[in-house]
Amino acid sequence: MLELTMATVSGADAGATAGMSMAEAPSAPGAVLRVGRDASVCRLVTPEDWLFVSRVHLEFRCGPDGAWQVSWLRGSQAEPASEVRLTVGERTQPVTYGGTVALPHGGSGELVVKDRAQPRSVNVGFYHDV
Repeated sequence: MLELTMATVSGADAGATAGMSMAEAPSAPGAVLRVGRDASVCRLVTPEDWLFVSRVHLEFRCGPDGAWQVSWLRGSQAEPASEVRLTVGERTQPVTYGGTVALPHGGSGELVVKDRAQPRSVNVGFYHDV
């Protein structure tokens, strides 16, 4: 089971957890959870006017072995308006635009989608239950 929690944070709301959203999916091959502005395909939806987030920005996908990975999907622009960082434990690493990173099996962490132009972010916590 993969559990996601999402909070959208703007400069004035830093540290606030109001408006937190949650989603989960079983660790079954082919299971998918998406984060973005398009409510028709995303389980966790950001504000429509937050254009630094693509319509489908992050895709969590379960592989044939039950392990999850996250991809930062390329949007309609050649250069992204945001940056994405993955933190697991004490380690933080950037996620490449269009790249995919394996999530720790039975672990937890956070992905932060940060607007490059304004002090706002989308924080997505994950917990992969074994």
